[in-house]
Amino acid sequence: MTAMPVAFPRLYAIMDAVLLKTTELACAEMLAQAGVELIQYRNKSASSRSLFEVSQSLATFFAPRGVRFIVNDRADIAALVDAGGVHVGQEDLGVEEARAVCGPDRWVGVSTHSLEQFRRAADTSADYIAVGPVFATSTKANPDPVVGVEMVRQARKLTRKPIVAIGGITVDRAAETLDAGADSVAVAGDILRSPHAGNRAREFLDRIGAWVRPRS
Repeated sequence: MTAMPVAFPRLYAIMDAVLLKTTELACAEMLAQAGVELIQYRNKSASSRSLFEVSQSLATFFAPRGVRFIVNDRADIAALVDAGGVHVGQEDLGVEEARAVCGPDRWVGVSTHSLEQFRRAADTSADYIAVGPVFATSTKANPDPVVGVEMVRQARKLTRKPIVAIGGITVDRAAETLDAGADSVAVAGDILRSPHAGNRAREFLDRIGAWVRPRS
């Protein structure tokens, strides 16, 4: 399993194809120029060929720029395009199966929507665990029930693995989510729906950079 970096990126940008206002590569360039270091590409409706081709272009673009590129759902495509990792949901391949496909040197992240799912994920080799939706979200057609920041607090007690909070997170909600114990916030809508994705991402990074975890 890949060793964790000294500091897990505080911002985890998700390029959801449904929300893009421009091409994938144009959005990728804006986010990379803004300083985003961890980016996932999500396209639930793409054919395997299309997902492979776009992911290959993104992986090639991000690699020399120091951005870790994560493919949503598809461990096979993550391996084929030499991405930085794969993110799986509860209905995708399990963590260990995904790792067997994409190899030990790529990150495998997993989504969880309850403490039971989180506990199971914590016992796997997952490099990070996503928790959510923390707030109501409109970026998914059939979102899971909102779990709130309280689940983040409870999950924090169960593992030292990086926790990524996801679901309805905005610039104004980021600090609250990090205060609860998340290491990173995953954001799609609040970045991609803004007039300029790069500027919004930079605003997130500035806010997060100024944030200090409260003393317990």
